Amino acid sequence: MRGSATAPDRGRRRAAQAVAAGALILPLLGAAPSETSADGLQQAFAAASAQYHVPQSVLLGVSFLQSRWDAHGGAPSVAGGYGPMHLTDARTALAAEAPHHSEGTEDARGDSARAPLLPTTEVPASTELPARLTTLTKAAELTGLAAEKLRTDPAANVAGGAALLAAAQKELGEPLSDDPADWYGAVARFPAADDRATAAAYANDVYDVLRTGERRTTDTGQQITLAARPDLAPETGQLDRAGLRDASAAETECPTTVSCEWIPAPYEQFGEGDYGNHDLGDRPASQSIDYIVIHDTEGAWEGVLNLVQDPTYVSWNYSLRSTDGHIAQHLKAKDVGWHAGNWYINSKSIGLEHEGFLANPDAWYTEAMYRTSARLVKYLAAKYGIPLDRQHILGHDTVPGPTTSAIPGMHTDPGPYWDWQHYFTLLGRPFGTTARAGAGLLTILPDYTAHRPAFTGCAAQGKPCPAHGSSAVRLHSQPDENSALIKDIGLRPSGDASTIDVSDIGSRVSTGQQYAVAGRQGDWTAIWYLGQKAWFKNPKKQPTAVNASGAVVTPIAGLAQIPVYGRAYPEAGAYPADVPAQAVSPLPYKLLAGQKYVVGDKVPGEYYYAVGFATDSHKVIVGKDLYYEIQFGHRVAYVRAADVREEPAR
Repeated sequence: MRGSATAPDRGRRRAAQAVAAGALILPLLGAAPSETSADGLQQAFAAASAQYHVPQSVLLGVSFLQSRWDAHGGAPSVAGGYGPMHLTDARTALAAEAPHHSEGTEDARGDSARAPLLPTTEVPASTELPARLTTLTKAAELTGLAAEKLRTDPAANVAGGAALLAAAQKELGEPLSDDPADWYGAVARFPAADDRATAAAYANDVYDVLRTGERRTTDTGQQITLAARPDLAPETGQLDRAGLRDASAAETECPTTVSCEWIPAPYEQFGEGDYGNHDLGDRPASQSIDYIVIHDTEGAWEGVLNLVQDPTYVSWNYSLRSTDGHIAQHLKAKDVGWHAGNWYINSKSIGLEHEGFLANPDAWYTEAMYRTSARLVKYLAAKYGIPLDRQHILGHDTVPGPTTSAIPGMHTDPGPYWDWQHYFTLLGRPFGTTARAGAGLLTILPDYTAHRPAFTGCAAQGKPCPAHGSSAVRLHSQPDENSALIKDIGLRPSGDASTIDVSDIGSRVSTGQQYAVAGRQGDWTAIWYLGQKAWFKNPKKQPTAVNASGAVVTPIAGLAQIPVYGRAYPEAGAYPADVPAQAVSPLPYKLLAGQKYVVGDKVPGEYYYAVGFATDSHKVIVGKDLYYEIQFGHRVAYVRAADVREEPAR
């Protein structure tokens, strides 16, 4: 038996709480937290707790897993969820949605030995909305509050979440207990998942938050605290009465701490000598898996699942759902997906698609999805020996164009609004200072919430994007915010200037990326970037980068410049007679004498030959030439080891 309060004691306590709620909930409704005291939102949780008899800690734990207590200015998440409790109203969100941003025209396979694969299919919108996308409607019925108020008023939103939890508790036949351990079933049902595994994984995450506690200042300056309860042991058996279907995790390659189901991508022949939508392989026996690529879907969950099951479309290994972090696996790790637009990276990577939109900063990613993604990546990294750093956990926007002609069409997701610092903190590898002041190497590290660079192109080309926290830091040709942006001759061979468009990565760096210092002047720091000295503002009081240690490469003595590559392919002599040698095509950039770039890895040249449906012709060719992977611009690149010398950064 948990707790010492008797039933009459609890009744008197609730009566007192209800009286307090009457004095608290009314003034809070209708006032945004920014218009109240610094603890206004905390008071809203207390008021909703008292009014609906839900433990305040449960409300705080659920809200943290949904939004980390942020209000997002009343803007909907990727899944149409509003406010701190992420109450979903997808129909309203879809009706107000801005046009999607076209952010790349790449050949998904990225293999010049095959005809380009350039699917034009757009992600179809859902016509029928599942319960997990309409929780705000039920909250409105339970509270009597207008839907608009639930969407835009954080205090009302919290009350709506409390009403949903209380209703779920009653439906399970459980008392409105003041012990958070008694609320496991209601918490599991909160995101309205239709299967037991997803509901359990979600509830387990919430109770992990309750056990460890959290403290955070939200996006509106609200100071929220959730005290730790390390001994909390919930009644997990309550889920047996929730009436949810059993979703099998058979065939999946996922950690046991997430909800995962197998929805396979098709390996089928179609048309004249063509097949889709991936290649069979034998990784890691045939070749190592060195990268994990983070994507966003540019579409909603149901439509994305339809596409990955289309043999004429492209493929990736996993999809992650916004509302609850549920995972669908489509390809075994041994097989090669067509997702990154660079065959070298495809053949050595695992691709994760997250439900989201690059060019809609207000369509925020939920904490539930961040957490399950991080658990999956940690599991895969441990299984395949992948380092947890930005040189191996790549954004699609950091995958290099394999050839010069491919560079302008490469995708740029997940974009500047993906919170890399938070993600790597969840991975157990938070970024921070690792070297003394004045070190010759640094890690990009702006404060995500406070750092809000201007972007255009979100709603329509050239239009300003809403102010929003960002992982991106802009680069200039001089230590002056009015100076020209750095030019990227790969993106713009004509020499045109870079822009501040949300998809233009020609003159920006991102959290966690590392670069060699090229100079310092006042509040400004210069780095070597795309063969140029690039400056960014880095004031001591609000730094956007921190000192780091590591290795760099620079051209060997006697070479004024060396070529840079978008893939690490073997030398021609390494290919057997029945496999055409692939060109080791240099990109249009040059690495000049005296410049230094951070080392990510040292690898042999490698090519996976897979141009036919029958796997008996597939071969992995490994050369003698070695390459260094480097952080060259926003994207990684490769240089021949014979052209450079490696040295510690100074």
